Amino acid sequence: MSNIPEDLSYTAEHEWVSAPDADGVVRVGITDFAQDALGDVVYVQMPEAGSKVAAASVVGEVESTKSVSDIYAPLSGEVVNRNDALDADPALINTDPYGEGWLLEIRLEDASAYETLLGANEYEQQVG
Repeated sequence: MSNIPEDLSYTAEHEWVSAPDADGVVRVGITDFAQDALGDVVYVQMPEAGSKVAAASVVGEVESTKSVSDIYAPLSGEVVNRNDALDADPALINTDPYGEGWLLEIRLEDASAYETLLGANEYEQQVG
């Protein structure tokens, strides 16, 4: 069974989202389930800091030895940081999807939108 941390929220597109910090910034990555389904990640394309993103829009892609998958913005806002470590070592997504393998940090347009994401139990039912 996949690792699904209780303290995160999730999307139907297999992304995880941390709770917003005091500035309304969330960290986003792909779930253990998604990285396992993808296989060995070899390349990640993400938007630059300063980019505006809209919920459910494609904002990048993850390429693995098996396939290429789109990355979707889980919520609307502005990208304030991207994980540049993935440029040199995209396999961090495989080895530590909830830690060093994070993708983006987004300052939310509306912090209450976070409440619309799936909880760990709901996500587990979806992938279970």
